[in-house]
Amino acid sequence: MSIIQGTVCPPPKGYITIVVARFNRTITTRLLEGALAKLRNHQVRDADIKVVWVPGAYEIPFVASYFARDAECLAVICLGAVIKGETSHDQHINRAVSLSLNEIASRFGTPVIFGVLTCDTVEQAMARSGGTEQSRDKSVGPTAGNKGAEAAEAALEMIDLMTELPAIQIPRLPPIPQLISKMFEQDDDDDSDDFDDFFDEPRTPRKKTAKKTKKKTPKKKP
Repeated sequence: MSIIQGTVCPPPKGYITIVVARFNRTITTRLLEGALAKLRNHQVRDADIKVVWVPGAYEIPFVASYFARDAECLAVICLGAVIKGETSHDQHINRAVSLSLNEIASRFGTPVIFGVLTCDTVEQAMARSGGTEQSRDKSVGPTAGNKGAEAAEAALEMIDLMTELPAIQIPRLPPIPQLISKMFEQDDDDDSDDFDDFFDEPRTPRKKTAKKTKKKTPKKKP
């Protein structure tokens, strides 16, 4: 049995992107500070960190996708704060963002870390961004109760894990046009269902045929 795992350690050459939502900025700024502190504690230089501000949590996946496709980007840390209101708006935002970020990570093979708070109250968000819980345990440092710091820690561990994963051979699929043409390949002898002729030759309009009507014979008068 082989056990593969990553450790929280200084990353290799490359850069880390942090996408931060400006909505609820008081909270997201705390998350950003916690993430930056964690990265700097593990010898990540400021020159290797890109911080990108977006209007709200809903816009995070768009920018995350932009950087995740870059081979030089080691990981994308996504920070935001969605707080429940009077309607179900927050549920739709949370669902859309989480599903999109998961898809981006799977598509591009780049660690995308979900650091978006989904809280019922402002107090819950403050406690998870280095707020009230920060003063309860001084021994763990300035990032206690900060989900931004936890997201950065997860990013560092995933970056290291990516270097430990074994190389695998992924079968190459033929280009999409070839797959489509194979779907329409038919036997040349079968003229009744020949898709090639259908697409290559223009259709000829049907000729209108006059309807045959029966001649009415006049009835004989008695």
